[in-house]
Amino acid sequence: MTQTFGAPGDGITRREFVAATGTAGTVAAAGCTATTEPSATEVESGAARSMASSLPTTSPPEVVDLNERGGAVTLKTVKATHHVHPTETMGGPVTLPQVWAWQADDGAPSVPGPVLRVEEGTEFEVTLDNSGMSMPHTFHVHGIQKTWENDGVPTTTGVTVDPGESHTYEFTANVPGTHLYHCHYQTPRHMDMGMYGVLRVDPKGYEPADKEYFMTVKEWDSRLSRQFGGEDVTYDITNRRPDVFTVNGKSAPRTLHPEDGSPIIVERGDTVRLHWVNAGFMSHPMHTHNHRFTVVERDGSPVPEVARYARDVQGISPAERYTVEFEADADPGIYLMHCHKVDHVRNGATYPGGMLGGIVYKEAMDTDIFGQLMEYAGYEG
Repeated sequence: MTQTFGAPGDGITRREFVAATGTAGTVAAAGCTATTEPSATEVESGAARSMASSLPTTSPPEVVDLNERGGAVTLKTVKATHHVHPTETMGGPVTLPQVWAWQADDGAPSVPGPVLRVEEGTEFEVTLDNSGMSMPHTFHVHGIQKTWENDGVPTTTGVTVDPGESHTYEFTANVPGTHLYHCHYQTPRHMDMGMYGVLRVDPKGYEPADKEYFMTVKEWDSRLSRQFGGEDVTYDITNRRPDVFTVNGKSAPRTLHPEDGSPIIVERGDTVRLHWVNAGFMSHPMHTHNHRFTVVERDGSPVPEVARYARDVQGISPAERYTVEFEADADPGIYLMHCHKVDHVRNGATYPGGMLGGIVYKEAMDTDIFGQLMEYAGYEG
């Protein structure tokens, strides 16, 4: 099964759009180290704003096949600017001026981090390269069983990857399913700065669906990013006020963009598999319009056939993972997928926006409505 998040080049045709988005999408606990607000030395000062503006920008997450890479990957920590929705439509632009991203080997930094994909039973290594950052980080992964020293929690393992250092974590892919990974150093702050991603362990004999996507949802209090970016704002973890809501790091309508977003492109009769992950601190009930799905996995555990039933809303608590399947059996058109805490479907005071994506039938891609959506999303192909 081909895994891709976009197509190369300056623009793509609608046929290439289908090829780019139809096979994969990107998708998306309290720390034991005391968390304090950013110190004067950690936060970019007003004089350093020009430095923040020169940071690299994030790219869509890539799928990293660990089996193809010999069971090893290096995740480098990178400061970057993250454009959630860069165009002046539907309440945009929305930008997080500084995030802390991961990049795999010589790839591009991304938020969420790269999707690490591996076959059940594989022994693999993740080297955390913290040579370019000024604060410590760690790597913690949910779901799989590992040795004590590889749990990624600094105060209980004694392992902290300090600035300028690297450390290799060793794992075995012993629990199939979709799992969350994140930095566990001052966890609330570091996750809210973008340090999270997805580990997918495919069970032996895994049969992919016709279309498969990873969908990580997250809410953000942009004051934290803006403070580190040099703005004169105050962030208080005891009064967290989310104002940015994303699917795979993007807010609608950018979620529908073929290169930056992850629209769910289907043809009638397709079996569609979505891996939903919640990397935020709030629950998000995800709803699909005109399609009923069944939950086939929860937190890496398969759901027995007898326990499955059709539904169109699934609540996802923080750190939970659900794999759901549905058949593309609706009247070919364009249908929403969104959080049904509908105040999360906004950009600022503008509705719609935020935590909203779409199920797009290939037959509907030649319509004026689809063209208008692409205009809203900033797609010029």
